[in-house]
Amino acid sequence: MSQSPNESDPPKTSPNPDPGRPTVEEKRSNRRAVLWSLLILLLAGIGAMLVHRHQTAQRTGAGFGGGGPGGGRFAGRGGFGMSGPLPVVVNAVRKGDINIILKGLGTVTPLATVTLRTQISGYLSEVRFTEGQMVNKGDVLAEIDPRPYEVALEQAQGQLLQAQAQYKEAQIDLDRYVTLSAQDSISKQQVDAQRALVTQYEGLTKTYQGTVDSAKLNLTYCHVTAPVSGRVGLRLVDPGNYVTPGDANGIVLLTQVKPITVIFTLPEDNIPSVVKQVRAGAKIRVDAYNRDDTVKLASGTLSTIDNTVDPTTGTFKLRAIFANDDDALFPNQFVNAAMLLDVERGATVVPTSAIERGQAGSFVYVVGDDNKVSAKTVTLGPTEGERVAVLTGVSVGEKVVVDGADRLKDGMEVAAQFPTSPDSNAPAKAAAPGGEHRRWRPATGN
Repeated sequence: MSQSPNESDPPKTSPNPDPGRPTVEEKRSNRRAVLWSLLILLLAGIGAMLVHRHQTAQRTGAGFGGGGPGGGRFAGRGGFGMSGPLPVVVNAVRKGDINIILKGLGTVTPLATVTLRTQISGYLSEVRFTEGQMVNKGDVLAEIDPRPYEVALEQAQGQLLQAQAQYKEAQIDLDRYVTLSAQDSISKQQVDAQRALVTQYEGLTKTYQGTVDSAKLNLTYCHVTAPVSGRVGLRLVDPGNYVTPGDANGIVLLTQVKPITVIFTLPEDNIPSVVKQVRAGAKIRVDAYNRDDTVKLASGTLSTIDNTVDPTTGTFKLRAIFANDDDALFPNQFVNAAMLLDVERGATVVPTSAIERGQAGSFVYVVGDDNKVSAKTVTLGPTEGERVAVLTGVSVGEKVVVDGADRLKDGMEVAAQFPTSPDSNAPAKAAAPGGEHRRWRPATGN
């Protein structure tokens, strides 16, 4: 059987119509090459990351004392490492005085805040103060137009003179009637009538005398004076306005700022200790700090305590008085009050950084003579700054861990080191890997 030309001839590849463009096979080959390249780069990156982590772990382990290859910060200093003693910073337990300070939030409150108002109605003719000026008690601060009250005084004085003349005349007539009555020249009834007339004129005289005194008082009220010494605020009314005693704003606000007080609050649990000191007549110092509690503004003394406890907050109020000669305290200013209630002398003191918290309560790590740590439960007393009093648990001279306790376990062997300044109760922090190294002194003794 004869075969067709199409079946006997081998298939022929069609020529590339565009010699400048890659063929399908070339595109596939290029894609495979790109994928293999990306895979190789990915594997190389993973390998580099693993190597970096391994090297970092070695540096970290050697950096705090380690005996791995390459040494570390403590390399060559006894071979400390993960299998050797753990370096820690310690400080000695000491005797010292602890100030018992109670802190509370307070507000600066003037001893007197007075809104000056006129006591009579009239035109404000003159203002005799400058805004923000310090004034003394009795200084004239404003003046009301006095002319209407001067006229009223003259009228009252005229009426008084008239009543006084009538009273004097009636008194003279009464004396005459009494003489005539003794001679039986006039009746007794006429004498009694004259005596009643004298009493009437006497009462009228006193009435007009009161009118005169009232007019004089109103004339005095034309001058508005300062009832206390202090600082005036912004003027609330301008000259030329008609003012009355019923004006809500008044003329100006006057505050007494020297001395000045701070009212602050403390928890009600502090009442017994505060009352004890007050009854003993102790002069309790109170310091006022700024809003951030970083700058001391003034020092004063406790003046009094309130007589009730606020049931909503469980606090009670106290008032402290300050001389405020430098105007450091301003009315209605927010401050932090620190009251030095007492001083606990000869207390057992440790740095606050040595205190650890656990389920059983507060404890510290104590380094023994065998360079092993033991956890001791402590009872804490008052705290002052970076120091805290310990009532029970440790003794003076023992070495407590102030840095590195987070890696310790009871009975672990450590390499105890004091900070450069052994007299400081503040903890010395070890430098981070790669940072500046702090100088240490081995803890060879107390």
